[in-house]
Amino acid sequence: LPAALAEMGITQVDGLLADLGPNRAQLTVPERGFSFAADGPLDMRLDRSQPLTAAALVNSLSWKELAALFCQQGEERRHIAETIARAIVRARPLRTTRELARLIEEVAPRRGRLHPGTRVFMALRRAVNREAEELEALLAALPGLIKPGGRVVMISFMSLEDRQVKQAFHRWVREGRAVRLLKHVVRPSEQEVRLNPASRSGRLRVVQFR
Repeated sequence: LPAALAEMGITQVDGLLADLGPNRAQLTVPERGFSFAADGPLDMRLDRSQPLTAAALVNSLSWKELAALFCQQGEERRHIAETIARAIVRARPLRTTRELARLIEEVAPRRGRLHPGTRVFMALRRAVNREAEELEALLAALPGLIKPGGRVVMISFMSLEDRQVKQAFHRWVREGRAVRLLKHVVRPSEQEVRLNPASRSGRLRVVQFR
């Protein structure tokens, strides 16, 4: 973000609104390889100029590395992550989303309406696109980018992302750089969820820089 603003001759901004959710238009295209609901290559790159793909991770990491990735980036339970990781290593090479989804269905239990591969696919997407690192870089840059009195509004859809945002906001408040404008996180209303089911897990936080 700082580099993009610098190219436009902008050093500071009045505020920032960040929707951290992925582009659903990309997620639903089978050729992009994000979804277990349709067959496609194990790609998962949001930026297709980047070299790393989900297939590269699935077919090269050890079972211990895969299990750690599923736990850390997808918040999968340890024993389930290890079961899936071992199965992946035995079945390699895996090239498509359908192959991976079917393998997970065979070895992991379904939990309610949640597909057993949901957290694995999320973990792979986050790792491929370095989502945690990109968010951390944005948060680190904001104190120097936002003008005094400017507000930062962030909407996250995962507990991992929300934790990063919450910790950064708390740090700025503790250091006297910002003030919290909302006492509690804002969640979508029942009406909003009915109109837009994708908003169900959204969490909004706001701070104002001094």
